[in-house]
Amino acid sequence: MTVKLNRASLASLGPGVAVPHYDPRTLTSGIVHFGVGAFHRSHEAMYLDRLLNLSGHDDWAICGVGVLPGDARMQGVFQAQDHLYTLVTRSPDGASEARVIGAIREFLFAPDDPEAVLEKLADPATRIVSLTITEGGYGINNATGEFDPSGPDFQHDLTPGVVPKTVFGLVTEGLRRRRERGLAPFTVMSCDNMQGNGHVAGRAFTAFARLKDPDLGEWVARHVAFPNSMVDRITPVTTDQTRREVQGEYGIEDAWPVVAESFTQWVLEDHFTLGRPPLETVGVQVVTDVEPYELMKLRLLNASHQAMSHLGLLAGYTYAHEVCRDSLFVDFLLGYMEAEATPTLRPVPGIDLAAYRHDLIARFASTAIQDTLARLVAEGSERIPKFLLPVVREQLATGGEVSRSALVVAAWSLYIAAAQEGPTSGNHLPALVDPRAEQLTDAVAREAGRPGAFLDLHEVFGDLGQNARFRSAYLGARDLLRRQGPLVALQTVNGQPVEVGVVARSE
Repeated sequence: MTVKLNRASLASLGPGVAVPHYDPRTLTSGIVHFGVGAFHRSHEAMYLDRLLNLSGHDDWAICGVGVLPGDARMQGVFQAQDHLYTLVTRSPDGASEARVIGAIREFLFAPDDPEAVLEKLADPATRIVSLTITEGGYGINNATGEFDPSGPDFQHDLTPGVVPKTVFGLVTEGLRRRRERGLAPFTVMSCDNMQGNGHVAGRAFTAFARLKDPDLGEWVARHVAFPNSMVDRITPVTTDQTRREVQGEYGIEDAWPVVAESFTQWVLEDHFTLGRPPLETVGVQVVTDVEPYELMKLRLLNASHQAMSHLGLLAGYTYAHEVCRDSLFVDFLLGYMEAEATPTLRPVPGIDLAAYRHDLIARFASTAIQDTLARLVAEGSERIPKFLLPVVREQLATGGEVSRSALVVAAWSLYIAAAQEGPTSGNHLPALVDPRAEQLTDAVAREAGRPGAFLDLHEVFGDLGQNARFRSAYLGARDLLRRQGPLVALQTVNGQPVEVGVVARSE
């Protein structure tokens, strides 16, 4: 039997599906969250659901906010399902668990009713505003590290008297109203994959507020808390196949379920303006210093995603698990992690880094999570400068190895070129999805007449492209990839005997 997910159907779900022990209708939203995508719903909302299942915490539910046109569909799904959704987690051995999450109490679509969002932000019950707006959502120039307000949406929201439409405009106006009404500011809690994500958020929001109103900007700088955090759970995008699987396995007709790996981790700095939920009671590591954990995750897990994805696509693979069941790629990834990334890390309390590296390979290789390489290569101009290039900079400064990182950047440039050519050239690579797609393709096109032109894209590489050692490594890696293909390039950088004549694993 199949049932449509809503409050009335909870009692009809099978015994294999965990349901909320609380009544979502009795909850109060203490958190406003921007960016209610799959990751938020597999991670922060899941932890809040755990907490709400304990008595006495019903004032920490979530009000989701959508600001993008595509979020209108999310609003419709939530309304039809009483804001419930199914989270299915799968372990590497194939075992799965399902639970219905009720932590999202309400959902507001800002383009339809920005005033409702602003009043929710100004509500005294709102104590935390959390964010999963992607690495590129903070308006930070990768070359300078400073907030760049030149985008048209930022410029719109900085115009006096306009109704805000960006996360920055909405949050800043919400803070202005709280200040005007004598209310303490909420905490702004970034859950995005960036080194020092709290520091980045603080820099960006404070700069925006100062441009809007210098006095307000100073108030934000003095009084708003921006805690750092490290978040980790591999969560592919929801597809029609996901929906069919959830319906087939659990009898739940859910228009927007989430499937994620069983592993989850959240390390959170204990720095809040108006208090916080007791997240340490539901598995969150609340610490005074997040940096060792976040560097470990960004430079080992996230950078390895970039290391495998462009090369994996060029080698003919589609999924992360396919790449990580290939010994050639496993040796390459472990070599990157051991020789290039790990030397840049600080000791991580309670973590065996050697075991962590091998655990990552096992997670990547799990067939239970059908994570596509196309998802991993999206927005490379935001991800590679934050995950991989800091490793390169530190290794260059200490004389360490950079050969594998150079191969990754070279593979990125060749993927861009091939993706631009499209299927008419005979390849089946996913289209380039990147906010700087035009600049990237132009820079790659200039490689034909000026080798190394890709590295001259200053807003991505900064001054790194002028480093003679890295430039030489990149040029050598790119030439090897073009002449011999990804597998020979991997064998070469791994120091393995070269298998001549094989350029890809599959057609």
